[in-house]
Amino acid sequence: MPITRIAIGSPGEASHPDAIKAAFAEFFSMVIFVFAGEGSGMAFNKLTGDGPTTPSGLVAAALAHAFALFVAVSVGANISGGHVNPAVTFGAFIGGNISLLRSILYWIAQLLGSVVACLLLKFATGGLETSAFSLSSGVSVWNAVVFEIVMTFGLVYTVYATAVDPKKGNIGIVAPLAIGLIVGANILVGGAFDGASMNPAVSFGPAVVSWSWTNHWVYWLGPMVGAAIAAIVYDTIFIGQSTHEPVPTNDF
Repeated sequence: MPITRIAIGSPGEASHPDAIKAAFAEFFSMVIFVFAGEGSGMAFNKLTGDGPTTPSGLVAAALAHAFALFVAVSVGANISGGHVNPAVTFGAFIGGNISLLRSILYWIAQLLGSVVACLLLKFATGGLETSAFSLSSGVSVWNAVVFEIVMTFGLVYTVYATAVDPKKGNIGIVAPLAIGLIVGANILVGGAFDGASMNPAVSFGPAVVSWSWTNHWVYWLGPMVGAAIAAIVYDTIFIGQSTHEPVPTNDF
């Protein structure tokens, strides 16, 4: 079982130069991702005069997030692994691929990156609102939790299959591309219902800057549960104890 390989980490790990560099990589990747993803929604609102969400707006959001995540994962992959998502980091931790102390460092960097991106957007747009994630009419919190669990399961399962699995071989840009595509596809599915976050940091930045916390816990519980299930399922069935090799935290 992957959870038997969970590691706390050494006391000096959080201050190790490589760990600090990895945290900075996560910070800048998150700034890139959230600035483009959240910014695309703000641009759509400006063009439509804050009109109602349309199918074309949903497609634009999916494309912006898919492209931006592809880039954000790619630029961070060789330094931090290109997690760009606290849920992905949590999935890696559950699978024994990153220590708890290093995970906490990543989480701090990811959350700060999202907040900074939203502050930059608010300033650059002349004070436009960075809209927090919210549930659509008729969608309950538990409907949204299930959405977030399933969508994040798909995301972290993809991360494990293309970037963590020791049998993956040298697949170059396939992992970042696949990760970006599954996020874009999931936004087309869940965007009209709960915004399709799959990423607690992406939800955190807009919530902080707009100071809107209604149902915010949904966007933490769902992704974290989905990530943990994906890590356990993929590792147990396809990697296994006998074939598992420790994966360096800067290699996925």
